[in-house]
Amino acid sequence: MLPRVFQLIQRVPAILYQYRISRKRLESTMKKYGLMIDMDGVIYAGEELIEGADTFVRHLADRKIPFTFLSNNSANSRADAVGKLGSMGIDVTEEHIYNSAMATATFITDHYPGCTAHVLGEGGLLKSLDHAGIKLVDKDPDLVILGEGKEFSLNKVHRAVEMILGGARFIATNRDPSPRRAGWNNLGIAATAAMIEEASGRQPFVIGKPSPVMMRSAAAYMHLRPEQVTVIGDTMETDIKGGIYMGFKTILVLSGIADENQLVQYGYRPDLVVSCVNDINFPLKWWA
Repeated sequence: MLPRVFQLIQRVPAILYQYRISRKRLESTMKKYGLMIDMDGVIYAGEELIEGADTFVRHLADRKIPFTFLSNNSANSRADAVGKLGSMGIDVTEEHIYNSAMATATFITDHYPGCTAHVLGEGGLLKSLDHAGIKLVDKDPDLVILGEGKEFSLNKVHRAVEMILGGARFIATNRDPSPRRAGWNNLGIAATAAMIEEASGRQPFVIGKPSPVMMRSAAAYMHLRPEQVTVIGDTMETDIKGGIYMGFKTILVLSGIADENQLVQYGYRPDLVVSCVNDINFPLKWWA
């Protein structure tokens, strides 16, 4: 019995070495790929953490799998997002957040350098535009930019319409629909965009998901090529469609608004469907 024990003890260094080599190879593989993760419906539902989501994020950090939380919400700043996740026990930094406000600022600096803009929006959008050096004005702007907001008035909308009719281009950070729930405290950006569009006769150029503009911008932010990206989301119309537009791999989670029985209605499909993020096993089968 003792010789057998001694033999096993002698093999421990070799076993540990092989373990370290295998882990390094796995981490090397992970660094070639990255995840874009939606938050609401994937990590949390409103103000409640989705069971297992905190474990999932810790697993990504432990395995050194690159990930970015992708949000269409332009009103909240990155600090707001980090604070909300932190309150749920998920420890991330602002570098893990990429939202439609950031994508909008990047698009404008690339395509309209030196422009002026009038903004219907709050918080995160104003910060992102200011950080990008975009001059905000209340008269004769080059662009009218629409984001989420709770302080909109018909007077503000009317001024935006006048500016667009006067020659300003119309850009929206996203076009997410209203939640259509009793007690909700704002109309939603899609409703506001529809008012301006009807009054001005101009459709907005939309930056956020599922637009390839935001998906491409987020990939560049992560320093990844399309074939290296996997999108995880709970909506077919934004997360999954946006990923497919860009040639990303896609994972649909059923912890949000998607209904598995309704997936047949779409002309496209995700690469993987799971109940929640904690059911995703790594490495993913397409991480060759």
